Amino acid sequence: MKRILDRRLFLRTAASTAATVAVAGGTTVIAASNGAWAMTLSAFDAATARVLLVMTRDLYPHDMLGDVYYAEVVESLDKKAKADPRLAETIREGVAALDRATGVPWLQLSPGGRLEVLKAMETSPFFQTVKGETLVGLYNNKLVWHHFGYQGSSAEFGGYLHRGFQDAGWTMQPDAEASPPPPA
Repeated sequence: MKRILDRRLFLRTAASTAATVAVAGGTTVIAASNGAWAMTLSAFDAATARVLLVMTRDLYPHDMLGDVYYAEVVESLDKKAKADPRLAETIREGVAALDRATGVPWLQLSPGGRLEVLKAMETSPFFQTVKGETLVGLYNNKLVWHHFGYQGSSAEFGGYLHRGFQDAGWTMQPDAEASPPPPA
């Protein structure tokens, strides 16, 4: 039986597959376990990339989002770190600090233990850098928006009032006067 992979199934599979971090030919690679996507990093080693991948998900956890979206944040940090040696050093030192915090490698801690370490570091430049990059990289990604029911900007279409104000489905139902029917 021949199985045809349509675009929607491919995107759903590619987005939800677990990511692995490896070194291939001296280059760090983050890849989906099924090979659907891969990203090459040049500033980070495999250990740093692995920590950043887990940290970005711990900072903004969304079970419905695949690792590819978090890997894109790590890729963005990698590009910035390659161009800015001070940023690269901040990230290397921050990852080392995560491991030193409890005397146990940070990735070996339970999710609750990892979160406690992150909370203790939340004022550090490292934490703020990764947090900011994750916030922007994740929530400005148009491919993520549909997972949250966000249709994108509506300003160029006259706003949301007459354009699916309550289409999200997870919001409370407003009073009738809060969402009047469009003009005839």
